Amino acid sequence: VGNVSFMGTLLIILIGHAVTIPTAMAIAEIATNQKVEGGGEYYIISRSFGLVIGSAIGLALFASQAISVAFYIIAFAEAFTSLFEWIRATYELPPVVQWLLDRKQTVSVPALFVLTAIVLTRGADLGVKMLYVVVVTLFLSLAAFFIGQTDYARSQPFDPLLHIGNYDLPGEAPLPFFLVFAIIFPAFTGMTAGVGLSGNLRAPSRSIPLGTLAGTLSGMVVYVFIAYKLARSASPEDLVDTSHLVMADIAWQGWWIIPTGLAAATVSSALGSLLVAPRTLQAIARDQLFPSTRFNYWVSRGRAENDEPFNATLITLLIALFFILLGELDFVAELISMFFMVTYGTLCLISFLNHFAADPAYRPTFRSRWYLSLFGAIACFGLMFVMNAGYAFLALVLMVLIYVIVSRVNPEKKNLAAIFQGVIFQFSRQLQVFLQKAEKEQIASWRPSAVCISGSSFQRLAAFDLLRWISQRYGFGTYIHKIDGYLSLSTNQEARAAKERLIQMAEASKSNVYIDTLISPSYTSAIAQVIQLPGISGTENNLLLLEFSRHQPGNLPDIVDNFKLIRSIDFDVAILGASERGYGLKKSIHIWITSHDYDNANLMILLSYIIIGHREWANAQIKIFALFREENLEEERNRLLMLVAAGQLPIARQNVDVQLHPMEVDARTIISEKSSDADLLLVGIRDEAVRHEGAAVFQGYDSCGNILFVHAAGRKNIK
Repeated sequence: VGNVSFMGTLLIILIGHAVTIPTAMAIAEIATNQKVEGGGEYYIISRSFGLVIGSAIGLALFASQAISVAFYIIAFAEAFTSLFEWIRATYELPPVVQWLLDRKQTVSVPALFVLTAIVLTRGADLGVKMLYVVVVTLFLSLAAFFIGQTDYARSQPFDPLLHIGNYDLPGEAPLPFFLVFAIIFPAFTGMTAGVGLSGNLRAPSRSIPLGTLAGTLSGMVVYVFIAYKLARSASPEDLVDTSHLVMADIAWQGWWIIPTGLAAATVSSALGSLLVAPRTLQAIARDQLFPSTRFNYWVSRGRAENDEPFNATLITLLIALFFILLGELDFVAELISMFFMVTYGTLCLISFLNHFAADPAYRPTFRSRWYLSLFGAIACFGLMFVMNAGYAFLALVLMVLIYVIVSRVNPEKKNLAAIFQGVIFQFSRQLQVFLQKAEKEQIASWRPSAVCISGSSFQRLAAFDLLRWISQRYGFGTYIHKIDGYLSLSTNQEARAAKERLIQMAEASKSNVYIDTLISPSYTSAIAQVIQLPGISGTENNLLLLEFSRHQPGNLPDIVDNFKLIRSIDFDVAILGASERGYGLKKSIHIWITSHDYDNANLMILLSYIIIGHREWANAQIKIFALFREENLEEERNRLLMLVAAGQLPIARQNVDVQLHPMEVDARTIISEKSSDADLLLVGIRDEAVRHEGAAVFQGYDSCGNILFVHAAGRKNIK
């Protein structure tokens, strides 16, 4: 109040509770949907985002809880300041005793050991029972404070904007607003103690929402009245004077009742943190997230019927002792605030994502609002950097470091959290429905939405590779592995195993291909089903990719027999003739165009351009060969050059080779001679040729590598 005035303090209280109220509601919501076991907030986060991410936040949470013990114990020592001043003024003391009385550690260190001894020997039950005495003491202290009167209040009008900056105090200056906020924020964090003790509650789903919300709201009301009383009853000079307890000057019988109340308040907070922090650490150890198995076992061990975390409490004691000896209250408070902000922001984010995911299994009896949870998450992460960008960055770096270490130690626990899968599903569902309902605009440019079917996925990878190159950046690909037979238990199991293998292949190759399987008794029925599949990318499938082995073309007759069926729905068709040479060095792509299949030219050029956009073809060049009769030769050359230039394609003029096609020479002979070293060859095919010549259309290229036979349903625009 002395630094930022009553109105500034009121704003701090409102901002603080703008963070804690959404968090309290999020906790209440999550706790009424699932059983919250030991570890409280860590348990909720780890079961929502996964153990590895949960451990990174959980360890930061444990650190903040353990440091909170030191924070409150240091504040507990403040209650003895007036007593020590009276002793020094009354008695002549030796220098050693004087030195001890000047140190807060004289009280805080013994207090820490006594409090820890009580927790270790009596457990959480006695700690909770002590809080009843604390509540009574606090109530009496607050009552005495509110009924107290001062001469300042009688003589001065109330000014809610009175600020220390209006006074000329030597060596004093008002602290920045958000620094004051960071120091006071730990006073708003006690509402999560019930979640941390969730493993000891009889009915967590009822007690946590009631206690959390009641504690948050009642705390806010009390803070507002305390701030008003301080602003009304004391001058700014007295409020910022840390040498004495200003509340004691205001309260009735304040000389003894306010120090008693301060001691009770800080002991209760220290006790709450001392009960909660070890349970968080114990829960992390029970998830086997530390590098050492022995350490996990030692920390996770509990004692007595209530499974008291004895060893985890000892670790908490050591951390608290270190920060008590450090003795810097404001530094400790700022550090705690960062870790709490991350935890609260994460809890709000979990609530928001659960709202958005619309999981049928998420049925809390208490419901927050998605916009409150989203606001709470944004406010938490935003305020971190507003309060202290350096500490915020340090806190995030520490958590990322913890995440990297834990993920390397526990590679099997790198799981995607189900909550993200639910959100992605919901977003995808809504996007698909929107795209289907939206009025379709005629888009001039063509992009592939390809579907590939193959029964030889594990014998020949050529089609799978081609699909992943096509769908990497410019399009979308669906790969269907065909299994011969009828649907049964055995074929279904075979399909599942094949799908898992293909997904692993897709992950290993870092591809963007969607994987599925199809059980069908015939090639015709499989083709009929595949060409009717809905588009997964939001657009209808427009390109069918088939494949056969040029050395053992067992399925080539099936492709020829079903070509008319495929063409019945105006699909673009690409048929890959795979050779043992594969794709060679992935340095050159040759496109062959003849006067009979000029409609296929644009599609072949586009597919080549899309393929070289993949990193594996980064150093490849496209070369266009064209065979025309003598009377059309020059005209077609200029036409091709203009097409390449207008389409802004990465094809140099010298890589466009227009040749004379003699009447007596078969085009396949010329192609085989010129493109025997090409890593991928694209050749156009026509309906009439397939209908009259059958499988012979795809033969006669013996010296070439992989060949992609292309048939376009219509001319494509490449400009």
